[in-house]
Amino acid sequence: MLDDKNTEEQETPQEESTPVENTVEETVTKTEEITEEVEAKTEEVVEAVEETTKEVTEEVTEVVEETAKEVEAATEDIAEKTEVIVKVEAETEAIIVKKTDNVQEDISKEEDIELDVIVPTGETGEAHDDFDWDMGNQAIDPYTAEERASMLADFDKSMSAIKEGEIVSGIVTVINDGDVVLDINFKSDGLVSLSEFRDTPDLKVGDPVDVFVEQQEDARGQLVLSRRKAKLLRAWDSIKDSYENGTIIKGIIVSKTKGGLIADCSGLETFLPGSQIDIKPIIDYDSYVGKTMEFRVVKINETIKNAVVSHKALIESDLAEQREQIIASLERGQVLEGLVKNITDFGAFLDLGGVDGLLYITDISWGRISHPSEVLELNQKINVAVLDFDENKKRISLGLKQLQSHPWEVLTEEITEGSTVKGKIVNIEDYGAFLEIQPGVEGLIHVSEVSWSNQPINAREHFKLGQEYEAKVVTINREDRKMSLSVKQLQDDPWNKISEKFPINSRHTGEVKNLTPYGVFVELENGIGGMIHISDLSWTKRYGHPSEFTKVGEQIDIAILEIDQDSRKLSLGHKQLEENPWDTFETVFPVGSYHEATILRKDDRGAILQLPYGLEAYSPLKHIRKENGSYAETDEVLTVKVIEFNRDDKRIMVSHMRYLDDIQRDADDQVRKERTKERKETQKAIKKTQSSVERDTLGDLDVFSQLKEQLSKDDDKK
Repeated sequence: MLDDKNTEEQETPQEESTPVENTVEETVTKTEEITEEVEAKTEEVVEAVEETTKEVTEEVTEVVEETAKEVEAATEDIAEKTEVIVKVEAETEAIIVKKTDNVQEDISKEEDIELDVIVPTGETGEAHDDFDWDMGNQAIDPYTAEERASMLADFDKSMSAIKEGEIVSGIVTVINDGDVVLDINFKSDGLVSLSEFRDTPDLKVGDPVDVFVEQQEDARGQLVLSRRKAKLLRAWDSIKDSYENGTIIKGIIVSKTKGGLIADCSGLETFLPGSQIDIKPIIDYDSYVGKTMEFRVVKINETIKNAVVSHKALIESDLAEQREQIIASLERGQVLEGLVKNITDFGAFLDLGGVDGLLYITDISWGRISHPSEVLELNQKINVAVLDFDENKKRISLGLKQLQSHPWEVLTEEITEGSTVKGKIVNIEDYGAFLEIQPGVEGLIHVSEVSWSNQPINAREHFKLGQEYEAKVVTINREDRKMSLSVKQLQDDPWNKISEKFPINSRHTGEVKNLTPYGVFVELENGIGGMIHISDLSWTKRYGHPSEFTKVGEQIDIAILEIDQDSRKLSLGHKQLEENPWDTFETVFPVGSYHEATILRKDDRGAILQLPYGLEAYSPLKHIRKENGSYAETDEVLTVKVIEFNRDDKRIMVSHMRYLDDIQRDADDQVRKERTKERKETQKAIKKTQSSVERDTLGDLDVFSQLKEQLSKDDDKK
């Protein structure tokens, strides 16, 4: 074709060569411009591809960080995106090639001008500007898709996949004044405040540290880590493990609180109840503050992240095997050494070396004690005997007094019937009191052996616990271990000479000891007393209860009325100190007499009225009705009439109504007497007039008629 072009050039006139040359130059220039444009676009495409690759790589890295457990899926995703990149590059190359082809087509089509280009040749005949135009396109990406995927996988393996909210391990790389820089094998290092390492003052570069990932990137793009939260989560995990699996954790007692202690277990505060500190009761909590102890978690609260720990549980678990061995080797009657760990009202608990035993208060001493603390002290070591035990319930009953002989077995032979002993009151019952002569040896003082008097004695009021008494042994039975005592037999029986000292009708003064509804008990001297019947208190008054007359503890004068030496009884009287006033009252208050009386008491049946001289009388309710029909009230003064007087029964009955009837009757009688008197006087006047006046005058007749009418009126009135 070139030859053809050369032939045509030779045939063309000389004057046309100049425009053709210009056209070729323009074509070359245009080709160069197109080439530069293609190169510029190629560079833009390459930059776009690089940016796309960078973005894809960052996106893949973020995906890997967020989903560490899905690395394989992320790798496949990266491979897919890498293939996309390759496709983009291939499409870019196709665009460049297409652009170049289009330019060449434009050049070839322009005015359909065929040019013969004179190409300089060398010695070999080749063109000097033989240039590979596709060389720039081949230098876009020197790596294949497989090589790129492999490099991205290696990059991902070199970085740690972390998630927010998890605990990771890091290495201290830098320590400055305020922060600690940690390398957790992530794309960026993390900062942790130096204040979170107060518990590790010897922290240095290179130390491993566990931290909690709070944020992968904050607002400043910084990785946010926390050692404090990591410690708390680790501590809570260990607490949960201890609660679920029974593992042992350690903690430091930081303070005392109500009911126990606060323990810091790896930065998490827990509660140690006082009852869970040790197997024995703890009184001084302050001595444990600052100590490091081992615990087992017995209770947790997931919601508030709180836990209750126990040191006692560890001790008990350690002693469990030892306890089994001790119980297996126990025998009744065996003597063991124990430590008093707790004292209660009913006994004491002893630590026998890993197992507890109960020492009842009744097994502490042969004598009576009110509380175990009278004999035992906390942390006291004593020897005890095994009385009984239950292998199933792990209960052991102990005895202290059983190590000694029973006091009755060693009781001195000098104590016999009739001998005098001394002791203190250790128990009081309704029927008497128990006197302890020596620990474990007691005798009963019955209430009947307290005093020679027959007056009832209340043992609980007469005796006091701890009070010392001397008593006489009445009976003693060493086999049954019983003894009866008497206090009154230490003195002579005063009733043997009662008639000589207190003859009938003699007067004495005694002390009121007791009051009953029917009388007053009076003690004249120790062991001698009697009763005043309520009817013998006063001649004139009737008492509903002796308390209206006297009180317990008061002195009262009495007269001896009767003596019953066999029954040891005295009948006493108080009113007998005065003469019987009823002999005189019979003349002062005869039946039908009138007296002023004051109403003292009143009920639905009648009233009690007080007459002169302090004498009381009774009036039925209907007999205290007044003239207006109403009943008299308490404290009202009435005039009454004595309608009954009984000297033997000391009873007087009065009536205000009868008094009113008598007054009315007397008034009627008085009116009748006056009328009779007037009538008699009138009759006398008539007779006198008749004898002195003549009857034949009319005036006389008129006077007579008037007198007759007056007499008739008087008769009508009657």
